Amino acid sequence: MPEASTAAGNAPRSLAEALRARDDVGLAALLHARPDLLNPVPGDVTQLATRAGTRASVVRALDRLDRFALQTAEALAVAPDPCPYPVLESLLTGGENEAARAELPRALGTLRDQALVWGDEERLRLVRTARELLAPSAQRPSPTGLGPTVSEATAGMSPTRIQEIVAALGLPATHDAVSAVTALTGLFADPERMSTLLDEAPAEAHQVLGRLVWGPPYGEVTPQPTAPVRWLRDRGLLLPASARTVVLPREVALHLRGGLAHRLTAPLPPPVGARREHRPQLVDANAAGQALAAVATVEELVKSWEHAGPAVLRAGGLAVRDLKRAAAVLDTTEPSAAFWIELAYAAGLLASDGEADERYAPTPAFDGWCELPPAERWSVLAAAWLPATRTAGLVGEQDAKGRTLSTLGPELDRSAAPEVRRRVLGLIAELPEGGSPDPDALLDRLAWERPVRGTSDLRARLAHWTQTESEVLGVTGRGAISAFGRALLEHRDPTPLLAPLLPEPVDHVLLQADLTAVAPGPLRRPLGDTLAVLADVESKGGATVYRFTPGSVRRALDAGHTAVDLHAFLAEHSRTPVPQPLSYLIDDVARRHGHLRVGAASSYVRCDDDSILNEILADKRSAGLGLRRLAPTVLAAQAEPGALLDGLRAMGYAPAAESRTGDVLVARADAHRTPARSAPVPVPDGPPVPDATLLGAAVRAIRAGDLAATAVRKEPASAAGSPPPTAGELPRTSAAETLATVQAAALTGSAVWIGYVNAEGAASQRVIAPVRVEGGFVTGYDHTADEVRTYALHRITGVAELAEDQV
Repeated sequence: MPEASTAAGNAPRSLAEALRARDDVGLAALLHARPDLLNPVPGDVTQLATRAGTRASVVRALDRLDRFALQTAEALAVAPDPCPYPVLESLLTGGENEAARAELPRALGTLRDQALVWGDEERLRLVRTARELLAPSAQRPSPTGLGPTVSEATAGMSPTRIQEIVAALGLPATHDAVSAVTALTGLFADPERMSTLLDEAPAEAHQVLGRLVWGPPYGEVTPQPTAPVRWLRDRGLLLPASARTVVLPREVALHLRGGLAHRLTAPLPPPVGARREHRPQLVDANAAGQALAAVATVEELVKSWEHAGPAVLRAGGLAVRDLKRAAAVLDTTEPSAAFWIELAYAAGLLASDGEADERYAPTPAFDGWCELPPAERWSVLAAAWLPATRTAGLVGEQDAKGRTLSTLGPELDRSAAPEVRRRVLGLIAELPEGGSPDPDALLDRLAWERPVRGTSDLRARLAHWTQTESEVLGVTGRGAISAFGRALLEHRDPTPLLAPLLPEPVDHVLLQADLTAVAPGPLRRPLGDTLAVLADVESKGGATVYRFTPGSVRRALDAGHTAVDLHAFLAEHSRTPVPQPLSYLIDDVARRHGHLRVGAASSYVRCDDDSILNEILADKRSAGLGLRRLAPTVLAAQAEPGALLDGLRAMGYAPAAESRTGDVLVARADAHRTPARSAPVPVPDGPPVPDATLLGAAVRAIRAGDLAATAVRKEPASAAGSPPPTAGELPRTSAAETLATVQAAALTGSAVWIGYVNAEGAASQRVIAPVRVEGGFVTGYDHTADEVRTYALHRITGVAELAEDQV
């Protein structure tokens, strides 16, 4: 047993006294572990203790315990209150588990540090709220599987029935139910007498007890129970919980368990070993390839939303059909597309444009991102992913109201995601260099660290998504953390480690006779941008294959390029001669491009060659456009100009849009950008962890408030007929009395105790030595703050002189 921290005669009588006995380092450790206690800063230790015992704060603290610390708290919840250390040790070890015995001081220290347990080693107490949450009840079984005590289970029984059980057990009759229950408890807690009693039980009764011993402790019985059940019930080994339910008393279950509170204790964290080990160079190369692909994927996605991005749903987010389109553009699955969309959004590269017809589009930051070297572009993406709380893995699931969660929707934030990502990557980083973990062992470790159901389930899913996302993003390679991924985890710049692993951008392509071009590596920006307009990507990999089609050439002409420009561009950047079929394709499309002109009337088509218009009118595919002839060279349409352009292009024509003045409209690649947008802010998992400066200031404020609250004061004489003020209560003094008292203290140089309400309405108690009283303010040395301060007299609620021994 560890040495008692407090002498028996000075044992704390409350949590507040236990906290008051801590040094400043201990208080700071509590506030660091439970930052919710700092909002706002408690006025004194009593307020701190009260806040530490509130249900919301205790639940948050229990959620953050590891499995063995939680099992220790659960054992205390079913132990006597207060509980001696040897009893707690017996509940967790059964006298045999040496690992649990060795780890118990650590677990108990964790509970003490977080103010969930207080008292010396002879009188350990679990805070009341934690006991209520963890103790067994009919509505909420205990995680230990234990039921109520004999005293609790017999609370509603008639005294006659209790006396019948006492008689059946051969115990002396008592005159009252309380004594009878005490006798029953003593019997069930006595190992020798219990062994003798159970030796007399029928074999079938042992089977009944075996089904209940490890929980749940409740069982249903029929109006005419079997003989073994009647034997157990008559002797109180099963007690009635309702008309048709019996319960196994806690004392009986503990005897059958050998004194153990849990069937299995887990004092040590499950090890996470390397399932496979790879050469670090292979890991880095693999991860670098994934990093380059991630940058290209995000760029392709965002560029595909430049001209006509998807609409924003009324409730926010992306429609399912638009997610399917994005998946088709990226040639990937819908869950993968949702991840890339959320990543681009987290990095601030796309957002809603805020227009009346609200749509998603690239942000101005996207243009700056595209100008960065590939390694720096990846760093931007990875730095946005690691702390993001938005969780793409939830897309397609339903919320509590049965609504489907959509990509970019408002309900995807999970505040635990950043912490789980860092923990998963941290565990992988602890393996030997190049080692990839066993996924099951990784999940077991996370479940041990946060075992609370609900919390543990979410963390397991987040861990699975983290492993998948880190692999496709390039933070890991083949399951092992890369060198630049480790730098990201350690808050170092990963760019210098990633840049040498990426191939240098090339400034040429290889044109082939089948109307394709092969890019033997990543292309330099001007070349890549122009080629993306002139040709369609056919396949990706180490080398990207582009295909030239009439539609892609028309797209380049729509963007303002001429046939001469395109021939010159290809001749300049191809390491092979320009194939004749490609030259013919460009000339043919350019010859037909712009013969048809589409403008807004609702819309119209004009062409100098009326025979082409005759062909269009005769084509059945034009029926949906609502065309009619206005003049030999002009057709009017009911469709909008954009729909008319798409319809004519689908029919094989190459129309061009024109302005009101008749000039051809050029579609620039950067035509649509949102206004300046900032990246989404992660949703914090509770209050932020305070830094050392804030902790030091908070501890000083609590100590100051405690000094003022516990200072012994002279109580003023009570007015006739009014009750005297209770101890610790601020006497309400009038403005005149307050002024007179502080003036007298300023003259005599003595200290007084005041109650003060600041401009924000926060009340505090101070011990001050006034030195000047003028203009409605009192200036003096504040003993609690250890500095000179000025207080407004009208905000002082009351004042009292200190007792002689406090001056």
